[in-house]
Amino acid sequence: MEWFLYFLLFMIYISMLFTLCASTFRKGYTILGIIGIILPFLWIVGAFLPAKPGSRAHIEREAAAAQQIRDYSA
Repeated sequence: MEWFLYFLLFMIYISMLFTLCASTFRKGYTILGIIGIILPFLWIVGAFLPAKPGSRAHIEREAAAAQQIRDYSA
């Protein structure tokens, strides 16, 4: 039964790695992403913080907003 708990915790960690960690790095919080490998709750913090100006997520959000403005003004 103990192995099941370890397996479950490992799967939760892997899923957080692919979702929250990736979101943290995309938003420009590199230090939180790296330290989050040891303390995974920092990935949660980084995923909920707003994107830094110049980060990939910020640029994508601005491009989507500009496209939406062009769509509605045409």
